[in-house]
Amino acid sequence: MKVFAYSLRPYDELGYLDALSHELGFEYGWTEDYPTTANAGLAAGADGVCVITSPLTRELLGAWRDLGVRGIATRSIGYDHIDLAAARELGMRVAHASYPPDGVADYTVMLMLMALRKVKLIQRHAAAQDFTLEGKIGRALGSCTVGVVGTGAIGACVVRRLRGFGCRVLAYDPAPRAGLATYVSLPELLAESDVVTLHAPGLPENRHMIGAAELARMREGAVLVNAARGSLVDTAALLDALESGHLGGAALDTIEHESNLYYLDRGLDVLPNRDRAALMALPNVIVTPHMAFYTAEDVEGMVRSNVEALVAFASGEGTPHEVR
Repeated sequence: MKVFAYSLRPYDELGYLDALSHELGFEYGWTEDYPTTANAGLAAGADGVCVITSPLTRELLGAWRDLGVRGIATRSIGYDHIDLAAARELGMRVAHASYPPDGVADYTVMLMLMALRKVKLIQRHAAAQDFTLEGKIGRALGSCTVGVVGTGAIGACVVRRLRGFGCRVLAYDPAPRAGLATYVSLPELLAESDVVTLHAPGLPENRHMIGAAELARMREGAVLVNAARGSLVDTAALLDALESGHLGGAALDTIEHESNLYYLDRGLDVLPNRDRAALMALPNVIVTPHMAFYTAEDVEGMVRSNVEALVAFASGEGTPHEVR
């Protein structure tokens, strides 16, 4: 059994992949390059392909299928970058990653604290040797009502951490978890929360679940946190809400149209993402490059779940990581 990994990072993921190849008994090849139809041939002879969040089109999947590839695994929980309909038509099984929720949950709480304490503004002023206090007063997280949208593994982990701060926690999810939090409707959560944090999946039906109407329902001065998927938020509407002063701030680890930006060095490029530039310019908005997951434990879990799924695919077995 052979796996070929695209866009593999040699400074962290490669070590985990190599160790797993000895543990589970498979061969592998790899490249740092993102997959394209031009380099699809690198996967020749592989039973499965391992990727990250780059678009996998019908054309690319078909090229791999012609080379004998039967399984695709993405080193991410989200899989909206994969043309699932095409994969199924081609008879290719698809898997996504699983990893401990603690890393993203910790990062989410960090983003909340940074936004509430105006860390970006403080750092900007300190860099210019402005050590004044005016305009920098923050708010204690424990004094806030926090609305958690989506209470899967990560959202539930966030709820448990917030209890330690003494927050009042509201939650919204189509499938409530008994005993976890006080569940309310999304409009009620938005209206009553000082901080709203998003942990819903990036499904088509969730696209722009936070748009102009939802932002208008949020409390004056509230903070929006997104460490889930950029597609959940209508960026244009978010910019309007921030520029009008209705929202007090935002902390975003993921934004719309981030493909081919992360995790590359684009320091010499003119980036085709005006919304990101506008968000970055605001003193009350934190934008980080989709790295809430980035802990040693989570990276190992992502690689492990991918190769375990591809091994299962090659042997015709089931796996909990398969996208159904």
